[in-house]
Amino acid sequence: MIIINILHIGIDDTDSPDGMCTTYLASQIINKFEENGIELVDYPRLIRLNPFARFKTRGNGGVSLRIPNDNNVDLAKKIVLDEVEKLSMFDCDNTNPGVIFYDGEITKEMEDYAFKAIYEFITIEEAEEFGRSIGCEIHKFKKGRGIIGSIAAISLPLEDYTFELLAYRASENYGTKRQIDYESVYEMDNETFPDTFENIDYSENYIAIEPKTPCPVLYGIRSNTVESLMKAKKIVKVSEHIVDWCIFKTNQHTDMHIQKVNDISSMKQFGCYEFIGEVKNKPTIIDGGHMFFYLFDETGEIECGAYEPTKNFRKVVSDLRPGDVIKVYGGIGKQNTFNIEKFQVIKLNDIEYRNPICECGKRMTSAGKNKGFKCKKCGNKIQSNEKVPISVTRFLKNSQFYETPVSARRHLSKPLCRMNYN
Repeated sequence: MIIINILHIGIDDTDSPDGMCTTYLASQIINKFEENGIELVDYPRLIRLNPFARFKTRGNGGVSLRIPNDNNVDLAKKIVLDEVEKLSMFDCDNTNPGVIFYDGEITKEMEDYAFKAIYEFITIEEAEEFGRSIGCEIHKFKKGRGIIGSIAAISLPLEDYTFELLAYRASENYGTKRQIDYESVYEMDNETFPDTFENIDYSENYIAIEPKTPCPVLYGIRSNTVESLMKAKKIVKVSEHIVDWCIFKTNQHTDMHIQKVNDISSMKQFGCYEFIGEVKNKPTIIDGGHMFFYLFDETGEIECGAYEPTKNFRKVVSDLRPGDVIKVYGGIGKQNTFNIEKFQVIKLNDIEYRNPICECGKRMTSAGKNKGFKCKKCGNKIQSNEKVPISVTRFLKNSQFYETPVSARRHLSKPLCRMNYN
């Protein structure tokens, strides 16, 4: 098929914490398209936006579809708007769907907008003004906040991408325990990893393909290739009806949200960054299980956090000590704390300064400020105030990466098994 022109369709903000999923809505639109002879150009796209956005949806992801701009366009638009009207969670105050239709080439200006939606924060008014300036047909439901993600979903270039296969359950099963054979998930992971990934958190015995919300998704499998997804789907067994399934091309697990900065002072709240800093203090844990420490450079310092849901990752973080230099990846949340997604050790401080050892073999104690050291065992004294450098063994390793567990990982975070991709 020779396609002269493309109609881009963007949809976002149709779900709520209590249900629905924009990908499911997209799958129903695709089914209607097929019934009416409307073909998609490439896979439907699932685009995740800034994970720290103030008014984000549950997964903060918009969907885009592309179809030939031919005689079926009016029918396609009607199908899209009818399904959004029919399936969106309008009862939720924070559900404000938006639909975008765009006929034309994706410009550099549009790509820049999409990256801004991932890196920063865009208002509804800014999105609407931009959409009209480039010729979008805009449909807002309620406040229409979804137009922000809809424009981004059609505009974002995908140089690095993954695929996700989403299987959907019958509506009468929403909110009930999903009937997934966990043993088959372990078998699937064993046979398809690392082509598929994020299937299981072995440290927590956590099945990560299974959502924990009352949404239409039965399970979601993520992969670098469609072929691996099809193999995985054949292995996973369920004891309930799958009403539909769909494969999405997505920016998930690409680190697309991460901006590289040269110094701490360049970072802004709600942004996601990669930067290098020196550990200022030994990490401490507070009530609730959250762990914090500070990183600094010549321009400033920032508090970093490994939160309770990261579980054993906190044990890794606890081995950091003053003088370590690390490269961290993550984002700055509401409290202006840097949420760590992973880090790489650049240089470990493997030297510790301790009081000298007395001739009798006992470690000495301070004799007072600027008064040297004394031995409590034999009474020997020395005038020097200099502590002795001692090499210490570290659990952490130079150049090594360390990441949060699958159960606590954000949609956009690139897992270590994908670090050699792009």
